[in-house]
Amino acid sequence: MKDNYIELKQNRDLGEIISTYFDFFKHNLKSFTNIFINYNGVFILLLLGVSYLMVTGFLGLYESGTSGLGGDPTRDDSFMFIGIGFFLFFIVFMIIAALNYSLASGYMITYEQQKKVIDNKHDVWNFVKENFGKIFIFILLLIPIYIGFAIISVIFAIIPIIGTLVQYVLQFALTSWIGLSFMVMLHENKSATDALGEGWDLVRSNFWKCVGVNFILGLLVGLLVLFIIVAIPGVIGGVYTYIMIDAGADIVNSAVAKIIYTLGLCIILVILTYSQSLSQFINGILYFSLHEQKYNVNTREKIDQIGAGE
Repeated sequence: MKDNYIELKQNRDLGEIISTYFDFFKHNLKSFTNIFINYNGVFILLLLGVSYLMVTGFLGLYESGTSGLGGDPTRDDSFMFIGIGFFLFFIVFMIIAALNYSLASGYMITYEQQKKVIDNKHDVWNFVKENFGKIFIFILLLIPIYIGFAIISVIFAIIPIIGTLVQYVLQFALTSWIGLSFMVMLHENKSATDALGEGWDLVRSNFWKCVGVNFILGLLVGLLVLFIIVAIPGVIGGVYTYIMIDAGADIVNSAVAKIIYTLGLCIILVILTYSQSLSQFINGILYFSLHEQKYNVNTREKIDQIGAGE
């Protein structure tokens, strides 16, 4: 067992879970990012194509101006590019989100089994492949769940202030339930429906801890992701645009501008997809903590080891 291995199966309070999350992220960032890049390569290229379509569309709208009337071929083509880009992005993003949700969960389970930072990316991928059928069923079950949540959100949105607060609490509870259930399914080898039931029990028994962990870490991860987006592609694109406009250059027909904007948007989309993995790490650590709190598996194993050594 390596010195930087972090014992996941421990009963932790909210503060300890937050601290453990950042320790885990620090030690496993390089290894997991390598896995992310290896198994998202094709999808990153697709995001690059999607970015090009949307950039081309938006630049076309910029060229035609906001005062143009419907029927202008330039505006129609621009809207078509934007529409196709958003549609393809939605499809690709859903596939990538499912993939990286699975990779993050598989990484944590493999990490806990091997008691070390993962040095062989195929171990994680093979684990995901073995559970592909259950993962697919789980994703299908999420469709009616999110539809139901959307309906409930609309109802609470009508209620001023209190409705909004309740909506946010339910949102974090839902995120926790889905993340915990996904871990239950993969770690305990349960069916998708049984996993959702077990995940619901874990959330119901530790409601405010689940909501609190997802709220605090979700906020911190969100700020981190936002900072990276603003600091890298946002600043570069903004400075470039300012210089080009100040110089009176033709941005719309500039190949360099299209390349910079396309790469910038692609980087933003890739960062957003990567953040899906970071969010599942939150519930992965929460799962191991709640599972140990409920079943004391690791504690009993250590007691048995002590007894066997006497």
